[in-house]
Amino acid sequence: MFLVKNSLRFTVRILQAPKESNKIISRDVKRWVSPTLKEIRRRREKVGPDPPQPRSGHLEWNYKAELYAFAQRLHEKFDNKLLHQAFTCRSFIIQEEMKQKEVGVEQPEVALPDNSNLIAKGEEILAKHLDDYINGAMPKVPLEGRIAIRKHLTSDGVLAHISSHIGTKDLILSADFPVTEVDLAKSFKAVVAALEESSGSTQTSIFIRDFVFTQLSQKDIGEIWEVPDPLQYLTDYCQRNNLGELEPRLIGECGKNTILATYHVGIYANRKLLGTGYGENIDMAVEEAAKDGLRDIFDLQTSRRPIDFLQKPSQSQ
Repeated sequence: MFLVKNSLRFTVRILQAPKESNKIISRDVKRWVSPTLKEIRRRREKVGPDPPQPRSGHLEWNYKAELYAFAQRLHEKFDNKLLHQAFTCRSFIIQEEMKQKEVGVEQPEVALPDNSNLIAKGEEILAKHLDDYINGAMPKVPLEGRIAIRKHLTSDGVLAHISSHIGTKDLILSADFPVTEVDLAKSFKAVVAALEESSGSTQTSIFIRDFVFTQLSQKDIGEIWEVPDPLQYLTDYCQRNNLGELEPRLIGECGKNTILATYHVGIYANRKLLGTGYGENIDMAVEEAAKDGLRDIFDLQTSRRPIDFLQKPSQSQ
């Protein structure tokens, strides 16, 4: 009888062994978890993302350390007071004065100068050094073309692009957040002036070359300097330089009297070809030929040699 009981127990264990080995271990997740998470996500999508917060609102923010890191990233030496002033906008000073008035201060004082003076100095420094670099790189371009190129390089859009990519966005003290494009551009001008007073004109010239003048890389100057009337401009240029009277000539045409008509026109002066152009009508082709002639005269063709940014700038008169 004892042997029979033991054999039966052994048989039951053998039959139960595969069942125990095939058990799936799962976590005990309550039924309310999934609908709760879905509701939280729905409410988050309804409210929308959180508004952007300035870095200065973080607990580990250290403004002096950030100013030091900014100078080290650029490998430049700045006077700490001037650099701090370069990033202080007038709107920030007004905001701080309003806060003091709200707490009962009758004559609020903020012991921190704004960057208005540095901005004016920075504009002059940028114009001077950029004129030197443009004159050296494009000696054949007339004065109005060089001025247009300089205005493009000192525009708010270009300077704000440079300023944001060198890390000024989180350092600018302004009443507006996110920082506007105008404040980014003005702060960059102020940084240039601060560098001029801290490290001298030579280092500032190199800084402007590396960050501002190089924005002309792979750019079509014809898109930056747009001549209003290319044919008239080319006519006046030829008269001033005794190149002869312009004579547009039809070189070829195809698809005449159709919607796909194309005309090929060349502009000659004293039997010398100045430029060619294509257009869907003769007037458009003549205008494109005049543009091509101006590009060839001023050495602004797309096939010209790239700008040598390491070339020494010519001193502007």
